[in-house]
Amino acid sequence: MEVLRYVAFSADPAGGNPAGVVLDATGIDEKTMLATAAEVGYSETAFAVPSDEGGLAVRYFSPLAEVPFCGHATIATAVAHAERHGTGTLVLHTNVGKVPVTTDVADDGSTVATLVSVTPHTEPLADDDLAALLSALRWSADELDPALPPRVAYAGARHPVVAAADRGRLAALDYDMPALAALMARRDWTTVDLVWRESPTVFHARNPFPPGGVVEDPATGAAAAAFGGYLRELGLVPSPATLTIHQGADMGRPSTLTVFVPAGRDSGIRVTGTAVPL
Repeated sequence: MEVLRYVAFSADPAGGNPAGVVLDATGIDEKTMLATAAEVGYSETAFAVPSDEGGLAVRYFSPLAEVPFCGHATIATAVAHAERHGTGTLVLHTNVGKVPVTTDVADDGSTVATLVSVTPHTEPLADDDLAALLSALRWSADELDPALPPRVAYAGARHPVVAAADRGRLAALDYDMPALAALMARRDWTTVDLVWRESPTVFHARNPFPPGGVVEDPATGAAAAAFGGYLRELGLVPSPATLTIHQGADMGRPSTLTVFVPAGRDSGIRVTGTAVPL
């Protein structure tokens, strides 16, 4: 089994989010996938096998558990595949549905991938859950941005969206990892999408990821897609819209995610990023 290592959402290996990629996991069982992901130690490793429907069937594992969908490992898998088999559109068959990914070569020679998420939706965030979440984050309700109400957003994985009123609150991340991990396990949340709005289409994000055994994710494509769906459903951006999400800077791994939010509530959200080998 060959494990490739890529960083997604950055053209610089010192930035972005590292992912493991196994382009041919034929015959590898679930226990071995989990053990491999733990050994690799990144927030996720993707395991692909040829699909009978064409494209690749992909599963994603954190060091602690399988996750339903992972955006940065999807971008990394598509780029790794394109560098070996050519650019174009590759359909990934994931546990949450089909995710087409299109790759192309940018002017600087890097390979860029765009995924299209499954249909997004939002759910209410119960008052008790919000109170428990803020307690675990050590945030207070008066530090939130009232223009971006808390919700649980989905585009393949479930992420509570909580918006800070200022950049300083986002920068000062210091949370109770055991408490947050327990809450997220009870509610089946993959990461917490903490955001701050710089301008109508520019956002900054941080994503605690204790269910994966990782304090923080430096670039979260699944959360970015879910967030795009959240903004569209709540009418917080006009659609179509192109968003820029900056993530990872506060942990020394700057990442840039470009999110295209099409009109039409049933359409998937497009998330674009570069990936380079480590």
